[in-house]
Amino acid sequence: MKNFLELIKHCLTEVHELMPWDLEERIQANPELLIVDVREPEEFAAMHIEGSINVPRGILESACEWDYEETVPELVQAREREIVVVCRSGYRSVLAAHSMNVLGYTNVVSLKTGLRGWKDYEQPLVDDEGRPVDLDDADVYFTPRLRPEQRRPI
Repeated sequence: MKNFLELIKHCLTEVHELMPWDLEERIQANPELLIVDVREPEEFAAMHIEGSINVPRGILESACEWDYEETVPELVQAREREIVVVCRSGYRSVLAAHSMNVLGYTNVVSLKTGLRGWKDYEQPLVDDEGRPVDLDDADVYFTPRLRPEQRRPI
């Protein structure tokens, strides 16, 4: 049995990652680049990379196919496009990129360090209305808040 981080490590044998500064370059070099944010809708609404689309991790596989309620046509038609998958920390995006590879997507990578790293690299984020997000506010948002019952027992 694998734990969460071991599962991520296993998927990284088949998934490539890029750093925030690489994504900045890719955005400038390829206007057709598709950024897929796999966080939950409320996370996406709070802040995301401008121009990205939200496809929550929980519906990703059906969103990648025709004939499902979750189908996202732009994503279904992007099997040959350059795609960067993002999430909060870079873990969910690895799992999502792995699934997309299995489903036949040919040019998918995950953003290492996730949106936290993007923010730390001082790149812009916008809210659900397209307004810039203050990076200090993003700092507070990205600070983990574990409840006591979420911690490993002693």
